[in-house]
Amino acid sequence: MKKTLLSIMLATVLCACANSNKQQTSEPSATPEATVQTKEEAAQTDAEEAPDFTLNDINGKPLTLSSLRGKYVIIDFWGSWCVWCIKGMPKMKKYYQKYQGKLEILGIDCNDPEEKWKAAIKELELPWLHVYCDESSNVLEQYSVQGFPTKLVISPEGKIINTVIGEDPAFYTYLDQLFQGK
Repeated sequence: MKKTLLSIMLATVLCACANSNKQQTSEPSATPEATVQTKEEAAQTDAEEAPDFTLNDINGKPLTLSSLRGKYVIIDFWGSWCVWCIKGMPKMKKYYQKYQGKLEILGIDCNDPEEKWKAAIKELELPWLHVYCDESSNVLEQYSVQGFPTKLVISPEGKIINTVIGEDPAFYTYLDQLFQGK
């Protein structure tokens, strides 16, 4: 009797599992409202809006982050005093060239005297946009920057879709995946 009861219970569990698997693998019903999001779209849906700011560029003219909408933007918080920031610049230059036309880089200098910042851009031959973050700016707080370099990827819709603190090869892998097929 115990063996029979145990056999019945086991058969019930197996049937329940088989039915559960059938339900999981069956196709969802199609409705006119149904939409399929790519992994990237799903990430952007949950992403936080990038705080807008205006800082002066290398020529002293105001540049607003929102003026770059419509393309991917890498915000790079860096300083000429930061060894890892400087070590990462050759690879940033390579990727700027690789994805030119698909992204813009906006370098935000932090904790440098203005003349030293300008000299570093010239010496390193950094071809992208640059703005100066003086002590009166709250941009570092807006973006919760706690280490250098900090790189953020902003979507064309103005959402933060990736943040990397430090010089990490995974950042460039992410860019390759982001622009694959684009």
